[in-house]
Amino acid sequence: MTAVTRTKRSWSAGIACGLGLMSLFGVLAFHFPTLLTSQQFRAVYTEGFARTLLLIGLVAAFALGTFAILTGRDRRVALTGVLSAGLAVLLGGATVRLGPIEQTPFSLGLDWFLISLVISAIVFIPIERMMAVRPMSPLRPEWRTDMGYFFMSHMLIQFIFISVTASTATVAGFAAFPPLKAFLQGLPLWVQFLMCVFFADLFQAVLHRAYHKLGVLWRFHAVHHSSRHMDWLAGSRVHLFEIVLTRCAVLLPLVVLGFSPHAVNAYVVVVGIQAVLAHANLRLEFGWLEYVVCSPRYHHWHHARDEAYVDANYAIHLPVIDMVMGTFRRPPRGTWPEEYGVMELESVPAGFFAQHAMPLGRRQTFERYVGGEALDAG
Repeated sequence: MTAVTRTKRSWSAGIACGLGLMSLFGVLAFHFPTLLTSQQFRAVYTEGFARTLLLIGLVAAFALGTFAILTGRDRRVALTGVLSAGLAVLLGGATVRLGPIEQTPFSLGLDWFLISLVISAIVFIPIERMMAVRPMSPLRPEWRTDMGYFFMSHMLIQFIFISVTASTATVAGFAAFPPLKAFLQGLPLWVQFLMCVFFADLFQAVLHRAYHKLGVLWRFHAVHHSSRHMDWLAGSRVHLFEIVLTRCAVLLPLVVLGFSPHAVNAYVVVVGIQAVLAHANLRLEFGWLEYVVCSPRYHHWHHARDEAYVDANYAIHLPVIDMVMGTFRRPPRGTWPEEYGVMELESVPAGFFAQHAMPLGRRQTFERYVGGEALDAG
């Protein structure tokens, strides 16, 4: 078999391209804040902070892109970044006027996507390089696919938030038990938070096991397990149907039981951080604490392409949930999976759109599948 020669990618060109496109998106968000930014997330940052990030992105895109072009490294990729940054400048650059913000029930979370991507990359790429389970470039195979999932989940945050909130508010109006609600909200906030973590993890683990046991649900969940490389971006690979179903199944009971919004919101923040950590390429072991809290190693083994772990470690926060369910399996100390992914690789196609269509079609095998030798680095 003839070996496939891969062209070594230029970091400067790749970063320039990413920053150029993000700068262009950022300028568009300034022009159309009502349509492109999330009302909930706008309260978290200031206009000055957003402008500073935009200015840094523009300068870095021009500098790194020009360097890559002059040195002949991935010129097309670098040129894409420079041209995107140039168009952003023509549209106003870092001095762009902020468009009018009006009330609207729907909007896209472009600001949430851009800021969370930048912060996540700044935090996780360096520490994954220093503490990697296995050395791996951020531009590893199928990174474009997972970036598509990251983009989708963050851009659609407003729609997901509205659908989940509307459902929880409707059900809570019918099902909430006032004495229980009064009792729970009378507890200290930290106690409510811990209870939210326990109950949410219980509901999530039961549904998670159903994803693995029921064929109709597994076809959606197989998309998440198809990741062949575990890092901070891999956890984003979740089918849209699964995102909505899981959010509803976890948040609905918390609202119905009557926990305060502050406790529920605190849980949502923690689960977002934990979801990234659980999939990150970080060689972190918690020792005896692995019996108390779920470590990255604990969840990595859940993603292992290993028959011994196909029905194990469903909890995302508390191993005691798996102990109760009989699915707790702590791997030998210091061991990590040799391989990740679904057992039948050819059952999940490669690519964002093909993976979203897969659960809705007939069962089949695919010639271009996850981890296939014919795949390029995208």
